[in-house]
Amino acid sequence: MALLAGRGYRLAVLLRVAGLARSTYFYERSHPEHVTRPDLEPLIDEVWHRCPNGCGHRQIHMSLLHEFGVRVSATSVLKVMRRMGLHCRIRARNPWKHYSSYRGDTGGHVRNLLKRNFTAGTPFEKLGTDVTEFKVAATKAYLAPVYDMGSKEIIAWDISRHPDLAQQQRLLAMLEAQIPHDAHPILHSDMGWQYQHRWWRQRLKALGIRQSMSHKGNCLDNAATEQVFGHLKDEFYTGRRFDSFDEFKRELDGYIVHWNTRRRQQQLNGRTPIEYREMTLTT
Repeated sequence: MALLAGRGYRLAVLLRVAGLARSTYFYERSHPEHVTRPDLEPLIDEVWHRCPNGCGHRQIHMSLLHEFGVRVSATSVLKVMRRMGLHCRIRARNPWKHYSSYRGDTGGHVRNLLKRNFTAGTPFEKLGTDVTEFKVAATKAYLAPVYDMGSKEIIAWDISRHPDLAQQQRLLAMLEAQIPHDAHPILHSDMGWQYQHRWWRQRLKALGIRQSMSHKGNCLDNAATEQVFGHLKDEFYTGRRFDSFDEFKRELDGYIVHWNTRRRQQQLNGRTPIEYREMTLTT
């Protein structure tokens, strides 16, 4: 309004058109809005761009505190993000529940040992696994991870064009290399055909892993792993296009490394999964 007044428009006319009182106009001019922590903008921008789709203010707040030593409230971080136009899409409605590996009960069903208790006191106590689907370059890609409910770490994963037994074999080979020799975790899954397969059950037994399985058609029984898929797709996948499977695999591998090494978790008191695992296992 001040700019228009400076171009020859009468202020009284402009105020009447805007429906603004003269006293309000001059009060606002003499009391400019306080800009919250402009010094944080470069740091917030750096943390935000670690993920293709950005991240939430709590994640940025933890990074500012633990990586840069900046003590600031989460509310102030949110205000700065809004001023910068950074809006996080995390926890949007989940449209990816169309893929199911269930092929009926083949007689390989086992008890649900977790019963929705996903709290673990230490790493390698309770693990979760599942398979999720992505549409990539006119084809499909499948991610099979093993998630540690104690450290929040994705300790093993395989990205494949096919959700077949070979994928599960590669997954357990990676898991075997990660598990400490004295650990005997529970590995929880849904009733997918992979997890009812005789090879899978025998391999878990050989590795000293106790198998747990959800009830039929109840995704809440495997909510811990489903939550990981939701965050991953919000932060990494939503709204993006990939030219090839190889490009998608390379970038998803990089995001999972980011998840483990740089993505901080409130439930871990601001630590990354790797930091928490190393701290826990060395004390």
